[in-house]
Amino acid sequence: MPETLVDIHPYRDPALAIPERVADLLGRMTLEEKVGQMLQLDARDDLEDHVLRRNVGSILHTSPERIVAARELTLRTRLQIPLIVGEDCIHGHSFWPGATIYPTQLGMAASWDAALVEKVARATAVEVAATGIHWTFSPVLCIARDLRWGRVNETFGEDPHLIGELASAMVRGYQGEGLDDATAILATAKHFAGYSETQGGRDASEADISRRKLRSWFLPPFERVAREGCRSFMLGYQTTDGVPITLNEWLLSDVLRGEWGYTGTLITDWDNVGRMVWEQHVQPDVTHAAAAAVRAGNDMIMTTPTFFEGALDAVAKGMLAEDAFDAAVARILTLKFELGLFEDPRQPREDVAALVGTAEHAALNLELTRRSLVLLENDGTLPLLPAAPDGPPAPSATRRIAVVGPLADDAQEQLGDWAGGSGQAGWLDGQPREMIATVLDGLREIAPWEVVHARGADILTLESDPAGATWPDGQPRPPVVRPVPADEAQIAEAVAAADGADAVIAVVGDARGLYGEGRSTATLELIGGQVALLDALIETGKPVIVVLMASKPLVLPASVSKAAAVLWVANPGMQGGRAIAELITGAVEPTGRLPISFARHAGQQPTYYNQIRGQHGDRYADLTQSPAWAFGEGRSYTTVQYDDLVIEQTALAASDTIAAHVTVTNTGARPTIETVQVYVRDAVTSVSWAEKELKTYRQVSLAPGEAARVRIDLPVAECTIVDAAGNRAVEAGEFALLVGSSSREESLLCAEFTVA
Repeated sequence: MPETLVDIHPYRDPALAIPERVADLLGRMTLEEKVGQMLQLDARDDLEDHVLRRNVGSILHTSPERIVAARELTLRTRLQIPLIVGEDCIHGHSFWPGATIYPTQLGMAASWDAALVEKVARATAVEVAATGIHWTFSPVLCIARDLRWGRVNETFGEDPHLIGELASAMVRGYQGEGLDDATAILATAKHFAGYSETQGGRDASEADISRRKLRSWFLPPFERVAREGCRSFMLGYQTTDGVPITLNEWLLSDVLRGEWGYTGTLITDWDNVGRMVWEQHVQPDVTHAAAAAVRAGNDMIMTTPTFFEGALDAVAKGMLAEDAFDAAVARILTLKFELGLFEDPRQPREDVAALVGTAEHAALNLELTRRSLVLLENDGTLPLLPAAPDGPPAPSATRRIAVVGPLADDAQEQLGDWAGGSGQAGWLDGQPREMIATVLDGLREIAPWEVVHARGADILTLESDPAGATWPDGQPRPPVVRPVPADEAQIAEAVAAADGADAVIAVVGDARGLYGEGRSTATLELIGGQVALLDALIETGKPVIVVLMASKPLVLPASVSKAAAVLWVANPGMQGGRAIAELITGAVEPTGRLPISFARHAGQQPTYYNQIRGQHGDRYADLTQSPAWAFGEGRSYTTVQYDDLVIEQTALAASDTIAAHVTVTNTGARPTIETVQVYVRDAVTSVSWAEKELKTYRQVSLAPGEAARVRIDLPVAECTIVDAAGNRAVEAGEFALLVGSSSREESLLCAEFTVA
């Protein structure tokens, strides 16, 4: 019987400890094999070249056939090191036909429910793992402050604490009980760090942000998931103070691996190493770029194929030592051993159809979507009440509704970015129509009245960028958006439908081309014929319920001030239409709360609630600074009252815990889930600081008329600032605990305490 690899190579022995296996394998690898392990390349390209010549350690953008083919090629290599397979599984298994697509991350954040988000990530991991993929590039921990930025939809909003809560939950869900679980996938915290703080909202532009501000707001969510075990970090595209994040040794070595003791794997974003040459012009060629990236501590290089040649050339020219790659390769191999890929390469399962897009996951999707819908305005029209089957109708009864707008019945647009039809995956045009319930579908299914439909307007068309079809690295340039002018015939048809109805549901928002990588916008207004449509519908005098299906907060026209209700639903995923119909008809309660503030005008940017104190005045000369709707806001079908905020002990030390109580009463006639928000204000700080910051929150279920005494426990150690020296500390002095239903000052009760 011939010897097996297990007989001759200790790294093949699962009984050995992982560090022993890594050391043995690393000692057997050639320089070319080490450099190749640091590469993640696009599986849509030449797989044979990737695996057999460049010895890649990972592939992305796969299909089941490509995964199997790549595995067969791996078995032809000398050491048969298994591949890690990655994919952008962002809010569900984005590019798998028939997978469960949930609301976008921003929509999930409106639930403020970490336990529910963890369940979604766990269900996603089950689907992803079944298809032979081991690594998701999610969650996004960027802080969304400039609404013009095209990737707002991928974030959890504007607040570091809420981001940390939900991102941690998502990491736990993805990674499960440990990477050796066959249903676990590798989570990625991205984009480290400050990527979202772009100039002019332009994607991947210079992030003009100091180290102290990074420590103050942008790093804490990353620090939390690093310490809680997120096994990979993805580095942002941008430069900060002129230095690409890919080369930022302070962030990567001093902070991440030094202060935080992070031992996980760092992966660049798409072609970060190449971009230093062709876009940022901070390296003269790929040899210098590869050497710099290795010295800075990068582990996996995403889609810069020539890193292979550049790194080898750097060794040949004496710019790198031959062992310069060992630490990075050891971290990559450790992941592969932790995932158990040497024993089980986790190929697509034969029963994959029974695990993807299940009824159980659809039910979870519906539950999350219900919780993600945010009712911004309501004059009492909602919920719509059906007319009695016999006798004269009540004044508020509904017999017929008109469902209008370009997004009322657009299944693929409803899913948003990273969802199959959003353009990143050339092999998939969209998700199966029968799995998606649009708003029109939902209302036709459950509404106890007649439903009529008219499109009313179009939004945009897409044209090729006049600068060329591709970037210098061969990637496609985003198309240019052209708004579609208002069409009088379309509007007339919608108005006729409204005239014959008791109420109008107008579904408007943005569309593909207006969001995503490289798709930032200069405006926040509705485009195409949508403003003219809303103006005409509201002019009819019929109650108009505006459903804003938008990737991010948009600016609504002045006429909407006369609308009966406004509902923001983000991109609500496959079950969006069903959940929206349930809310409109009163089958479920609106409990979502904004994770991000809405501007009144693009010129107000930024509008986030926790801004630094100090300026001349409190408004623009021509416009208030107050947002249209603020972080934490959201209405219910009932009313909730806050009373009697008390802190047990008001003189505290930094090692103490604030113990407070507040009474929350449902004073209306319908049940609700109230999100009790807890903010802290530090009265006087040694450096400029935010007026208030969210520190914790509680969700309380209240029956009609029910009161609950809610206990709040908050460690004083959470009441920190970052001082001028960059140290995070609790400073002695006076503080205020602010408790209420949103970040608006008028909605908060205040109780003071001191820290000695």
